[in-house]
Amino acid sequence: MLFLELLIAILLGISAGIVTGLIPGIHINLVSILLLSVSAYFLNITSPLVLACFVIAMSITHTFLDSIPSIFLGAPDPDMALSVLPGHKLLLEGKGYEAVKLTVIGSLLCLILTILIIPFMIPFVPQLYSFIQPYMGHILIFVVAYMILKESGLNKKVLGLLVFVVSGILGLIVLNTPNLSQPLLAMLSGLFGVSTLVTSLNDNVEVPKQTITDSIKIPKLNTIKALGAAVFSGSLTGMMPGLGAAQAAVLGMQIVGNVGPYAFMILIGGINTVNFLFSLVTLYTLQKARNGAVVAVLEIVKSIDLTDLIVLISCAAIAGGIATFLAMFITKGFSNIISKINYKIVCISIILLISILVLIFNGPLGILILITSTALGIIPPQLGIKRSLSMGCLLLPVILFFML
Repeated sequence: MLFLELLIAILLGISAGIVTGLIPGIHINLVSILLLSVSAYFLNITSPLVLACFVIAMSITHTFLDSIPSIFLGAPDPDMALSVLPGHKLLLEGKGYEAVKLTVIGSLLCLILTILIIPFMIPFVPQLYSFIQPYMGHILIFVVAYMILKESGLNKKVLGLLVFVVSGILGLIVLNTPNLSQPLLAMLSGLFGVSTLVTSLNDNVEVPKQTITDSIKIPKLNTIKALGAAVFSGSLTGMMPGLGAAQAAVLGMQIVGNVGPYAFMILIGGINTVNFLFSLVTLYTLQKARNGAVVAVLEIVKSIDLTDLIVLISCAAIAGGIATFLAMFITKGFSNIISKINYKIVCISIILLISILVLIFNGPLGILILITSTALGIIPPQLGIKRSLSMGCLLLPVILFFML
């Protein structure tokens, strides 16, 4: 009976993950909080572990599918913000299908690799956490300094520092503003999503017919580097409070170096999955939750033992396998439709959709944040510096969290 309940929970979780993954603004944290609010009713008819499996299946499916709206629509999930940039470029080359495929490959291979290393990591996580936690702020400062120093020429280094600081100040203001239910939606959508769409509108971009092929070839060494960096940075940030897949992406980028846009998509796809999966290990070893969905799991089950962890990881593996096929099937549909639609109308529609979602969740103040973030997001490409420095909106608050 329990097996049947778990199977139903996984299938329902996958269905919910399709919704959260494909619809911008509907995040797994929102669904998890809603589930938590009605969990007392469901606990009368099923067990806490079954509800936890629903959350895990939804969250893993979400990490496989959230690259689709990021790449095809320029409407990023907070954890996939950096994927918009190379993903959009590949879309304009007629390779949107392959861009998503690369992120799915990253998610699936990193899911498998993380499951394989978890048994070896469990005994060392408490010691690693105790050792790294005091130095996390210093590590992030080093990463940011390296990012800025990689800019060519003194002028671009100064401009890069300025973009990082201004983005960081924006992040501090937004994240410390009360009564914002989804502050990252407005800020990251503006910095990485709407700003890209506005630029496309200004440049009169047209989306070519998408080819559903396997023309992209990646050197094996670059693939190994991307997977290794994804597993390392995703696991590291999965242990630390205040860090998530977005920060892991910045850290992974600096670790792996220039591996090209294709391997970068594998990196970005994998990090999101690793970060969530490893947060389950943190929950088991430290009894601490590192993201909204895992907070909901902890509230429902109170604590997990080794058997529970094995069940939850098995649910993640099943959901990941099914989500792989779902992602490619859905992407084929997007590929066939996107070039047949007027891209200007698509851009304007997505900007309006994001604006409406921001207004619903955060009111007029959210619209102000969205406009400000969009204006700031347009600046880096105009100055010829990396837009990843705009991740200062998350990195600076986290650095101050660890240092102060």
